[in-house]
Amino acid sequence: MSAVRSLQTIRSGDQSAWLNTILKGDCVAALNALPDKCVDLIFADPPYNLQLEGELHRPDQSKVDAVDDHWDQFDSFEAYDAFTRAWLLAARRVLKPGGTIWVIGSYHNIFRVGAKMQDLGYWILNDIIWRKTNPMPNFRGRRFQNAHETLIWAVKDQKDKGYTFNYEAMKAANDDVQMRSDWLFPICTGAERLKDGNGEKVHPTQKPEALLARILMSSTKPGDIVLDPFFGSGTTGAVAKRLGRNFVGVEREDSYIEAASARIAAVEPLEDAQLSTISGKRAEPRVAFVSLIDSGLIAPGTKLYDSRKRWSAVVRADGTIATAEMAGSIHKVGATVQGLDACNGWTFWHYERAGGLTAIDELRRIARLGMERAGA
Repeated sequence: MSAVRSLQTIRSGDQSAWLNTILKGDCVAALNALPDKCVDLIFADPPYNLQLEGELHRPDQSKVDAVDDHWDQFDSFEAYDAFTRAWLLAARRVLKPGGTIWVIGSYHNIFRVGAKMQDLGYWILNDIIWRKTNPMPNFRGRRFQNAHETLIWAVKDQKDKGYTFNYEAMKAANDDVQMRSDWLFPICTGAERLKDGNGEKVHPTQKPEALLARILMSSTKPGDIVLDPFFGSGTTGAVAKRLGRNFVGVEREDSYIEAASARIAAVEPLEDAQLSTISGKRAEPRVAFVSLIDSGLIAPGTKLYDSRKRWSAVVRADGTIATAEMAGSIHKVGATVQGLDACNGWTFWHYERAGGLTAIDELRRIARLGMERAGA
């Protein structure tokens, strides 16, 4: 079972008191009990404020199992806005610099939530459309079928550029094409849908695990801490555990806490080798050419050549290279000798080794390994 903590047991300086646990209580009070800047990602599935008036029936007069729970009921838009502002403020405080927040909603609430996020200083990175393969029909036949939900992905400040986005992994998973902002998933059905002893849904808006997996794989790293302030049936915690992330959930309903705890306890985490995420050049530490000289990987006076030895240049002590006509960076000199506007000097210039030519990019790779070891 996942540990369940009351808010009174949280000690701000002791991460073990709340990490990989469900905090029982009001979401704002629970967030206010957590330390500043302690989580890497927030996934929030707040009440939709559906404003249902009476029961909804199918054409055969059977009742639609809609969201009519007390936690989704607010007296007015003003009351919902005040609630939204309160939890977003509390969430912003616990989000680390470089952390991101995802909020999902329907047309009933997502625009009000988005406006409050912008009012509070959040900077929106994307809106994602979750297009449902099996949406519920519009039984009254007076509107378009509501076949999607919207997710807002944001950082806490416009200046926050260091957030995690596993671009290369998402592109590779999408057949080497950029991952788009419209995602196609079925709603939660079948064996994944939690049922109680009477065969009824445990939670009316349980999200599919595939949706949460896409979110966590795109914008977190193994070991990151994921917060869900509206934990419900525990989808976020179950997926986080399986993918090697830590979680903290907040929930006030005992029935949801019980179901989520049992669900998460049954999850088997994937092995480390299965959780590795590919990354591109942009994610690697920057290496300046002069650092190769500083570290002794290449010496001043070394001759560099293009792969066919049409041009040559000499390495200088200040980190530039020179031909008989000019001097400059490895990129500028490479471009000039070819009569081009730009050149990747790392792959253009080569040095002699063991009777052959090796691109200086190999030396950059060695330098990066040294930087990673030093960081470790």
